[in-house]
Amino acid sequence: MPEPSESVSTNLAVLRNVELELSVELGRARMPVRSLLALTSGDVIELDRHANAPVDVLVNGTLVAKGEVVVVDDEFGVRILEIISSDEVDQLTRGA
Repeated sequence: MPEPSESVSTNLAVLRNVELELSVELGRARMPVRSLLALTSGDVIELDRHANAPVDVLVNGTLVAKGEVVVVDDEFGVRILEIISSDEVDQLTRGA
């Protein structure tokens, strides 16, 4: 009989090729439809976060980490600063 940790590793191995949607949220804004429809090229939308605040890293819409935006070879990336614990995720989803 395999050790419990071996069976967990084996069970997780089948998930390695499952694709999930990962997104990074810089911030949010609320605005009436008329303001949205009036937007033109060059307009600035003020978000609910400060410039140096960590960004949210979400997997399938669930917060899993906090990070900071970095530039790598002229492309954006995210450096993970904090992994959100499952207890914190549970608290956030219950409060939502």
